[in-house]
Amino acid sequence: MSENIQILLVDDEPDILEFLSYNLVKEGFIVYTASNGQEALELAIKLKPALIVLDVMMPGMDGIETCLEMRRVDALKPTLIIFLTARGEDYSQIAGLDAGADDYIAKPVQPRVLVSRIKAMLRRVKPETAEGVAAIHIGGLIIDREKYVVMKGQQEINLPRKEFELLTLLASTPNRVFSRDEIYTRIWGDDVILGERTIDVHIRKLREKIGGENIKTIKGVGYKFDD
Repeated sequence: MSENIQILLVDDEPDILEFLSYNLVKEGFIVYTASNGQEALELAIKLKPALIVLDVMMPGMDGIETCLEMRRVDALKPTLIIFLTARGEDYSQIAGLDAGADDYIAKPVQPRVLVSRIKAMLRRVKPETAEGVAAIHIGGLIIDREKYVVMKGQQEINLPRKEFELLTLLASTPNRVFSRDEIYTRIWGDDVILGERTIDVHIRKLREKIGGENIKTIKGVGYKFDD
């Protein structure tokens, strides 16, 4: 599965870049490195890697700002982003997910954990057309799973991959309640460990971007999309 998959590692500590690169290359990944946010942004636009591992705490343009800039680039919308962080869990998780990250891993990084997390995330990446219909028309939205675009009227809405997948899941079966456990499993997979607020943050961001009238909270159960 690792063959020809490009990964961009971003950290201002050369020892960490060398250490993580070595372990990922051993697994068959094609690895590129950057030591700061600006370099990472330029490389990401050029390479369009499948996944970016991005340190949060960097001088100059930090990881949060770098991630925000990356998510403004249409060509990088499908790219998965994992944050490396030494900060407290609450801040890192909320700030990282708000910025458009898909996952985060606390430092010091264990190579086996990183490799396992990366492989688990990549297994979840499937062509949106695999489920049949390329586009969903619902609630004033057009969710184009082939072009990875959401349209609301004449407005094109840019969503990070996990927000897009979450919206697509909810909209795929209108009025059906998806439990939190099912959402975790279908969007992130059983072998990815996330904090309790992960879904809530993604739902909040979706409501901010597409409007809150369609996505309903079923207290103590999960969420549904009303058509």
